[in-house]
Amino acid sequence: MGRKRIHLFDDKKSAFFSVYDLGLNKEGQYYYHPEALFASVGQMGMSFGVQQPNPSCVPEEERVMNKGKKKLKIKVKNPSLRRLISGAFAGAVSRTVVAPLETIRTHLMVGTCGHSSTEVFHDIMKNDGWKGLFRGNFVNVIRVAPSKAIELFAFDTVNKSLSPKPGEEPKLHIPPSLIAGACAGVSSTICTYPLELLKTRLTVQRGVYNGLLDAFLKIIKEEGPSELYRGLAPSLIGVIPYSATNYFAYDTLRKAYRKFSKKEKIGNIETLLIGSAAGAISSTATFPLEVARKHMQVGALSGRQVYKNVIHALATILEQEGIQGLYRGLGPSCMKLVPAAGISFMCYEACKRILVENDDEE
Repeated sequence: MGRKRIHLFDDKKSAFFSVYDLGLNKEGQYYYHPEALFASVGQMGMSFGVQQPNPSCVPEEERVMNKGKKKLKIKVKNPSLRRLISGAFAGAVSRTVVAPLETIRTHLMVGTCGHSSTEVFHDIMKNDGWKGLFRGNFVNVIRVAPSKAIELFAFDTVNKSLSPKPGEEPKLHIPPSLIAGACAGVSSTICTYPLELLKTRLTVQRGVYNGLLDAFLKIIKEEGPSELYRGLAPSLIGVIPYSATNYFAYDTLRKAYRKFSKKEKIGNIETLLIGSAAGAISSTATFPLEVARKHMQVGALSGRQVYKNVIHALATILEQEGIQGLYRGLGPSCMKLVPAAGISFMCYEACKRILVENDDEE
């Protein structure tokens, strides 16, 4: 009795995926081991999942032999593809979990529903119900999935290329993770900014648009194509310090944990906590730029002033609302960004462990 691996595609034909641990019992019947992966391929794409076996058909010696072993592995030979898939998965999961906090944070920043998280929450529940808390989340996932994929791919790629190999002298006096983080933020922001603006408009301007496509067409027709990139400058100015600080803090904390624990591998819980701490540091340091960006994206909504640039926006907000205006919504922002960062890093690292290059890779 042996274990067989069923390859969905032949390796000689640019195969990506294979299914592990499909067993054969004494009666000659195939069965899936606990947590074994199953996959289906259709005309529209592929789906994956976990199928639990019928315990009665799994031989006792197989259950003992495989107890505690990792079973879920997906063969993806291309390292760039592994990073992109992992990043997209991480972005989609993290943003969906914190979608209600993102909605409250956006309303607090522009002051459309109240001046506290409680007021905004009650206003949304009164007018839109639970669906209002997830308004624009579909657009958010569409935006964040490719954005996070590009961001994490760029960070890993640039960081590895700049980091010295064992025994080599450092190539730069600046930490590689700092440069890689800045590059990652700029790359993802430029590629996905229009979707960020559409998401903000759908969240704030209730009843004006009938979905993503309608918002896109109306903005193009009424305000011109350049409106899709309104606020891009403060976004780029803000994303460089935020992304650089976030990834530098994450990389530094991971190295410190390895040194302290004397363990090379970092578990999911530890990754969650390290990522959350990195998100707290970066979001607090760069929050005023985020406020200015949201104000510029909303534009002349409800008679609001149209700002010339990020400096004008920051100066005006400071003059009219004081220093507290630059940090309006920081509480819910941290409540959203901190767990989102932790969940994102955790999902990314976990997904990379599932997506392997070789059949025998752990």
